[in-house]
Amino acid sequence: MYLSNFLYFTGGIIILATLIPFIRSDYWVFRIFEYPRAQKWFITTLILALFIALTDLQTIYQWGFLAALVANLAYLTYQIFPFLPIASLQMKSAGPNAVDGFSLMISNVLQYNEDYGRLLALIDSRNPDIIVLSETGHDWAKAMEAIHENYPYRESKVLDNTYGIMLFSRLEITESEVRYLVEKDIPSIFALIKLADGNLFQLFCIHPTPPVPGENVRSTERDKEILMVGKLAKKSPLPVIVSGDLNDVAWSYTNQLFQNTSGLLDPRRGRGFYNTFHAKYPFFRYPLDHIFCSTHFQLMEIERLPSIGSDHFPMWIKLAYVPVEANEQETPDADAEDEELADEKISKPT
Repeated sequence: MYLSNFLYFTGGIIILATLIPFIRSDYWVFRIFEYPRAQKWFITTLILALFIALTDLQTIYQWGFLAALVANLAYLTYQIFPFLPIASLQMKSAGPNAVDGFSLMISNVLQYNEDYGRLLALIDSRNPDIIVLSETGHDWAKAMEAIHENYPYRESKVLDNTYGIMLFSRLEITESEVRYLVEKDIPSIFALIKLADGNLFQLFCIHPTPPVPGENVRSTERDKEILMVGKLAKKSPLPVIVSGDLNDVAWSYTNQLFQNTSGLLDPRRGRGFYNTFHAKYPFFRYPLDHIFCSTHFQLMEIERLPSIGSDHFPMWIKLAYVPVEANEQETPDADAEDEELADEKISKPT
């Protein structure tokens, strides 16, 4: 009896947690439930198995609860399926002749993490062409002086509010600027980077605030910044990469809206979740650190890197530049409703 009641109670909570994100409110209590979809899938599966094993299914109420669990599991499967290795790839893998790729490493270092040596050792071992770091305060900026010789092209805004951001590159940065798209103390970096073959691409490095108590009780500012960058990416005449800790999961409706309006590809789709946060709690991990690319690129490598002592794992990607005319990839596309919703969210007062 007690176990049965526990299953009803827990199952009801999980179903409710699945339904809450359908409420399109920006307040954190609604948006936060978008994050743990894989966890909700696992718990729903467990409750469903126990319920079938322990219940005789003789009442309408029992059958109704069973149907609700099955429907919940089906919906969550639909939501996470595009990121499973059995799903179709959104971004093509580079062919065997793509030998001149370039690598990008991104990492939220955790401003209060003082284990600078672990990141420096990782950079030394992986030797990325471009590095994007977030949560870089003055102590981190001082520690990163050790790589200045190897990365002569740099842009940064060092802040001790957990929103400092730094860009290092051994590829030439022809133009760069720090911009404040939404909030006056939340910087982003826009840079034009020249590849070895002379082609330029636009790199957007962003780190918007999360919708959590103590940071921001609404997702308005986060969503606005993500979608503004999506609009800029769509208008860019150059190839585009958007990277950083977006404080949003890959399957959220904001991220889907971002992809539709920007036309950018997610290299994780069809390859895995690549959960980067929280590094210290394996069951509670979500893909918060993102690298989106225009159709000018194909994937050579993607990897979640080892811990550097932060609450985020670093991400690594290696890309090949392929001219669009030789690189047919289907792009996400926005319909009129998507465009209207994106414009509405961008125009919201903050």
